Amino acid sequence: MPAAIPTTPFGPLLTRAHARRLRDIYRSAGWPSQDPLEIDLVAAGLLERVRSPLGHETLRVTDPGVQWLATVLARNRAALSAHEALVQRVAQEMARGGRLAWTGLSLRAQVPTGESAKPLRWCIARPDVFSIRHTSVESYVEPIVHEIKVRRADLLADLRQEAKRAAYRDLGECWYVLGTDARGREIAAPDEVPGECGVLVAQKEGRLSVARPAVRPARAGLPFGVWMALAKATPVPSADDDAQGLLDAAN
Repeated sequence: MPAAIPTTPFGPLLTRAHARRLRDIYRSAGWPSQDPLEIDLVAAGLLERVRSPLGHETLRVTDPGVQWLATVLARNRAALSAHEALVQRVAQEMARGGRLAWTGLSLRAQVPTGESAKPLRWCIARPDVFSIRHTSVESYVEPIVHEIKVRRADLLADLRQEAKRAAYRDLGECWYVLGTDARGREIAAPDEVPGECGVLVAQKEGRLSVARPAVRPARAGLPFGVWMALAKATPVPSADDDAQGLLDAAN
């Protein structure tokens, strides 16, 4: 959820959709849409109506509205930093364990459609971390997808996307990595994640503990398209590689 925001007796707490609308109005001429989002924002005092001499009505973000946008922006930046830090930690752990790990990949995967005429469809999966074993035997690569979550709201929204998990499962084992909130509490219990997915919990002291293993998919190898994507990308260097580079520079 965004930062603490004003409430109104006329409606629920404001949400990310309200923050996006307020930001759009701040960057635009302020022409009204006259929808429920704007009603909530006006009632909360974050927007005000302005009538021109010609009678045209526009919307203007108030000073409290600008302050709220600044608070939301700061929290989003902090969450992004926490997310990226955990992504790099997981990738480093995979590399340290002898695997080849990548971040920021876009991989083609197939997901069920539920239709007999066309049971599968192609989609693009963007895992936070994707890794394979360092081996020359194709059937031994054991691909793994790690999806990193540091905010409960993001996790719950993600768990509603069954097609996304199906795409990850088409690529390999699917693991969710659960971070902690500002008070150091886990953002979710492992049993909130679907049973076919593994769960890693990021501890405050930096350790990653296995709460539940993932169910291995039937296919051990990778499609040709995924191999091509990996060939064009650069794996994450391990900490040992960095140390070796320092030794080479010293010689």
